[in-house]
Amino acid sequence: MSAMIHVEVVYALPQRQELVEVRLPEGATVRQAIEASGLLEKYPDIDLDRRNKLGIYAKLVKPDTEVRDRDRVEIYRPLIADPKAVRKKRADEGKVMKKGGGTAEEDA
Repeated sequence: MSAMIHVEVVYALPQRQELVEVRLPEGATVRQAIEASGLLEKYPDIDLDRRNKLGIYAKLVKPDTEVRDRDRVEIYRPLIADPKAVRKKRADEGKVMKKGGGTAEEDA
């Protein structure tokens, strides 16, 4: 009989975060942890093979990566807009950015 490990699976939504704790046998993978969490059924928009990137404590991993006891598996949502493209568009429009975000005109 193999030992059991505890793993957290996290999926962040715009307004809230889903966190599910699962128990798995040693040697389980990231994919198995996510499947055991039930998040794939609850959020059908999650696509482990193409759309969503995965990580363990903010380090990108593949679905077949083995998890260890007390790991936190994270499911990342795809970006809506490319941050570099957004900054370039603002610069092209002549908007001056202040340090810390927002535009300099908002403070005037």
